[in-house]
Amino acid sequence: MLTRLRAAAHSINASYWFFPALFAILALLLASLTIQLDRSGWADWLGEIVWLHPARPDGASNMLTVIAGSMIGVASTVFSITIAAVAYASGTYGPRLLTNFMEDRGNQLSLATFIGTFVYSLTVLRTVRTSEEQNLLSTAGGIGDMSGFVPQLSLLVAYGLMALSIAVLVYFLNHIPASIRINTVLQEIGERLIHDIGTIFPDPADGGVEMKAPQGTPVNSQDTGYIQVIDFEGLDALARGHDAVMKLAVRTGDFIHRDLPLVYWAGDKPPKDIDGEVRDCFALGGMRTPNQDLHFLIDELVEIGLRALSPGINDPFTAVTSVHWLGAATAQLGQRKLVRSFGEARNPNEDCLVLLNDDFAHYIQRGFGGLRSAMAASPIAAIVGFDAMAKAATTLEDASRRADLANEVDQLMRQARECLTGPDLEQVEASYQELKAKRN
Repeated sequence: MLTRLRAAAHSINASYWFFPALFAILALLLASLTIQLDRSGWADWLGEIVWLHPARPDGASNMLTVIAGSMIGVASTVFSITIAAVAYASGTYGPRLLTNFMEDRGNQLSLATFIGTFVYSLTVLRTVRTSEEQNLLSTAGGIGDMSGFVPQLSLLVAYGLMALSIAVLVYFLNHIPASIRINTVLQEIGERLIHDIGTIFPDPADGGVEMKAPQGTPVNSQDTGYIQVIDFEGLDALARGHDAVMKLAVRTGDFIHRDLPLVYWAGDKPPKDIDGEVRDCFALGGMRTPNQDLHFLIDELVEIGLRALSPGINDPFTAVTSVHWLGAATAQLGQRKLVRSFGEARNPNEDCLVLLNDDFAHYIQRGFGGLRSAMAASPIAAIVGFDAMAKAATTLEDASRRADLANEVDQLMRQARECLTGPDLEQVEASYQELKAKRN
């Protein structure tokens, strides 16, 4: 249950309805509070401020009408611009980047500010009364002896919200074109990838990763979709509670369907009622998300690089930026212990929850290996690829991981010899031989 709530929270985080709805409710509550303060006489001190001229009913109505009308118009325009920017970005850089733009707090809060100001102004507007309106209401048996009412404090707050909305509009008009710049997009993906690497793998490297296929009694899935969230702590608690070892058969981001194993229960057969508890620790959905999934972020960098190097776009310098961020992420991975432990066991062999781990070579193949064929056909990208992997190797102390990077450099050169000819090949070959000489 908690796992599904976490998945729902991440879904809400990438939505355009949550903050506008929240701000609308807060604006309604704020309007009710300020109106009550006006009616109770608490705001009468505003009349003592010389430079603050009190509004009359007609002026108050006109001002609130203009603010409400303009805010809903601006909100519609902002939403249209946002959707156009999102469509452009996902079409140009790849559909996987749609999640990044949907999660953009600047876009969400800008739209929410305009919606909140609209709701506030409209709520206050319905309380403004002229003396003539009050006479009609009194004749109809409405509000009794109440005279014309102009909520001065509420108007002042509405004016402040209007000024805030103008500032937000100026920010939004600058934020949208800045957010779809390719360098900004790559920077956000790269920084998030490096941050997540440090969070998921906090310990320094202390050896290789033991790659073993999990074995035992399988607990199979009953649903179909991408694994969006795994409650590792919950699985670890289940295994410890039954004094058993549980081995994961999937990673976050894997696609799974009915009757495929989620985990393997090592040792004795699992209790009959444990299957449902295990399945509750997995949240599935119709798409991958960057939450808990390093591969998703690596794939985004690779996809942007592949699109940039495609014949239809032919933008090697965008691919170069992708390669730079992949190099930085690869260096971070190479410096980390790529095995996660849960619980209090000091020896990894004593862990009750064993994850499906990936070694350093796997991450190199996922990143630079995914870009290899496209980089090999571009002299600019190939040379930068050599440089990025060489720099990443200089930060590593593990000789086997440096050898993995050297092997990828050799693979890239082999591919370049198949794709390039003439001076382009000679240029790439010279860069490779220079790098090889330094390596030796």
